[in-house]
Amino acid sequence: MQNFYQECLQILTDCNIFSKISATNKLFSLLNEKHSLCFDKTNEIISLITPGRPEKPELVHPTKVPKRKLGSKEGHAGLIHALTHIEFNAINLALDACYRFQDMPEGYYQDWIEVAKDEAYHFTLLNNHLLTLGYTYGDFSAHNGLWDMALKTEHDCMIRMALVPRVLEARGIDAVPEMQSKIKNIGDEKANEILDIIHRDEIKHVQYGDKWFKFLCQKRDLNPENIFFELMANYDAPKIRGAFNRADRLKAGFSNSELDKLFNH
Repeated sequence: MQNFYQECLQILTDCNIFSKISATNKLFSLLNEKHSLCFDKTNEIISLITPGRPEKPELVHPTKVPKRKLGSKEGHAGLIHALTHIEFNAINLALDACYRFQDMPEGYYQDWIEVAKDEAYHFTLLNNHLLTLGYTYGDFSAHNGLWDMALKTEHDCMIRMALVPRVLEARGIDAVPEMQSKIKNIGDEKANEILDIIHRDEIKHVQYGDKWFKFLCQKRDLNPENIFFELMANYDAPKIRGAFNRADRLKAGFSNSELDKLFNH
């Protein structure tokens, strides 16, 4: 019988994108088959400074990522590439959430391996679209901001659920509708169809983060709203700038009082 946590680590450290995606889909299927996997804790849980990734794209500081005009061919492809990179990172983040926190209920692993499968699908959609524009994943530089937060929160599942799904992924809920408006202006209907899928799934993913954050708060007898803002301050989480999608954040589990405070944070 295969060990779920060891399988997650093996996929997480795989540098080949396409075998990573194939193995993620297979693990999702196995988890839904009874008695196919065991959940024996591993002897140690290793810290991953860098998860499995291809040599390209070159990773640079966020301020060093070139800004290009969306109306140009390169700017158009650069935006799709940036989205593709986010989805690739999101596969690793979901796998890491499964591997790293080995004392959660089985439903937690079902949720996060489903997220990994969704992110793999999003990556495939975007990379295939990028190919139609004459580029592929790795042709542009990118930054590693999402994984930096994974490292900061690797010691505590509650903190991970607060600051990755409820902060970083929730920014995707905010950003997608505004991005779709810009993409519509350059006539890329296919990209907007893909973003519809990503946006729908992103709400669900933030819901999963919200659910398990509140589960762990309840176990520790903590007030979720109070601890969320404490963690944002303590870990220097990015503040809300630009678009703020209140309606979809409510669907994802945020309270009105939290959103009022976030908007004015």
